[in-house]
Amino acid sequence: MLKPLLTAVLITLPFAGWAEQASSEAEKAVHQQILPGFAALAAASARMSDAAATDCAPTSQPLRTAWNAAFDDWIKVSHLRFGPTETENRAFALAYWPDSRGTTPKTLKRLIAERDPIITSPDGMESVSVAARGFYAMEYVLFDPAFQGDAGYACALTRALSADIAAKTAGIARDWRDSYAALMMTPGSTYSPYQTPAEVTQELYKALATGLEFTSDARLNRPLGSFDKPRPGRAEARLSGRSQRHVVLSLQALKQLAVILSEGDQALQDDVSQAFDTAISQAEALDDPIFAGVEDPQKRLKIEILQQTVKLIREQQLANIGNKLGVAAGFNALDGD
Repeated sequence: MLKPLLTAVLITLPFAGWAEQASSEAEKAVHQQILPGFAALAAASARMSDAAATDCAPTSQPLRTAWNAAFDDWIKVSHLRFGPTETENRAFALAYWPDSRGTTPKTLKRLIAERDPIITSPDGMESVSVAARGFYAMEYVLFDPAFQGDAGYACALTRALSADIAAKTAGIARDWRDSYAALMMTPGSTYSPYQTPAEVTQELYKALATGLEFTSDARLNRPLGSFDKPRPGRAEARLSGRSQRHVVLSLQALKQLAVILSEGDQALQDDVSQAFDTAISQAEALDDPIFAGVEDPQKRLKIEILQQTVKLIREQQLANIGNKLGVAAGFNALDGD
């Protein structure tokens, strides 16, 4: 009799506090975007690591295809900067950008020049700067000949980077699946970082606000620079021709979250959906993979119009969603970086 009783106590112990149930919007966000999104990222990253193990050549089409697919899946969840992504700087180890000081290429060049053996073990990779890890670091090795001269070391580095990404994304997906999702759904329970359902809702709203801000101020504004001094070289993932794609993917993912958070107010939900559809259509119509058009007045205007559309979503639809939910954005995970 004692053993079943002890088991029951252990099962209920984590929820010994005054647990409540998170909102229906939060539940849908977790089950429709967060859990499947991180599961897809982990699976795609594992396939990328397998592809690198099979053929580590930077020109390997299967490897590049797998890297692109995994990078796509990261962009789709990159606004979810809380919980498991922030444990041990996982998000920065996956995606160190913007890199205004050029730390990523500098660190990679040092590793290659010294043929540093630190990359030969998972524990060694853990001690490598986050700037020389993740998708952006791997982009240099796959797409910039300057990092491919030492074929043997470049191969080892490619495999180490892809394995590190696979391990990080697997850890994030596992933590969400095994613990964090349940803790998020039961605010007020003993181990939940959230005390009330409103805190959970605010976390998701903050993620939406952060994603919109990052797309407007980093993905679009950095290459735009100023009219007199455009900065096409600052475009995200330009070596692989993914700059425009990242804007489209991020807006699509943010739309999904915004529509979920607008649930219960059909007029607001329709307005939010239409606003995002406009921005997504504008982004898809640019036909400018690396935002080279920032130097051309006519093409630049289209990018500026897109940025204004995203800013309007932040100023209008985001505010309306916040009013509906009764929350404000507050600080985000990128503040102070």
